[in-house]
Amino acid sequence: MPPRKDTDASANVPSFYGAELRFKRELAGLTLEQLAEGSYRGVPFLSQIEHGERRMPLDLARHVDKVLGTDGFFERRCEDARKAKQSGHAEYFADVAEMEQHAGTIEDWAPMLLPGLLQTSAYARAIVRAAMPRARDAEVEKKVSARMGRASLFEADNPPAFWAILDESVIRRRVLADDGMAELLEHVAHVITTTRSILQIVPETSSTHPFMMGMTRTMTFADAPPVVYVESLHSGQLIDYPALVKDYRESYDLLRAAALSPEASLAMIQAAAEDYRNGKHEDRLERRPLA
Repeated sequence: MPPRKDTDASANVPSFYGAELRFKRELAGLTLEQLAEGSYRGVPFLSQIEHGERRMPLDLARHVDKVLGTDGFFERRCEDARKAKQSGHAEYFADVAEMEQHAGTIEDWAPMLLPGLLQTSAYARAIVRAAMPRARDAEVEKKVSARMGRASLFEADNPPAFWAILDESVIRRRVLADDGMAELLEHVAHVITTTRSILQIVPETSSTHPFMMGMTRTMTFADAPPVVYVESLHSGQLIDYPALVKDYRESYDLLRAAALSPEASLAMIQAAAEDYRNGKHEDRLERRPLA
């Protein structure tokens, strides 16, 4: 049997309450299966909470308090954990930002925007400002800083194996001025090559393919089942239902097959960066005939 992995309760608020949940559960002589019974949540979900990788939702906190007789302790602390994990991220993304630090693999599909792990601060700022035109500068900078900080996971001793598939329109859409776009794409190429990550591009000439809608991410873990995260404009959802996760992973495999090879994709990124740098980029929208 592998050695028990204890949660570092000092790491952050969710880790503290995860360690406390494990202590209370074991004190009551319950297994994860027994604690999960009647909660409408799976054992993997509770395990990730005990490891500080996910925050405890209110419905589960109430269930745990009832089963363990903890007099509302976990329900009262849900807001504390939420604030600690948000840290500049949208609330619906807070769990994903925490979980990616523990992932063995991360596989992103980006049909409209570059994945956060590949963005520059200028690109992130433009995207955040476009989504939040009325936000104060300090709020925008907080979100930009949080997004930039996520890339530190590549510096870990055992970083996740990262694979990103982009629609070609992502690198053609002029979000920044030409110099900013050149810097952005040079940054993408640098991250991919220095972290031994893999990037593929689905060309604009591709007619149909899986995942024609919405940003999607799959994460796998050494000691927990895989999860899928899907995101729309103002919301996101984590999916851990095994059959559905399996469907998403199969679709991602088909998407890999429809995309250009990693070598051709990286060459396209580098060529686009050079075009932006030399002012030779053609805007596809400018070449379309007016109706």
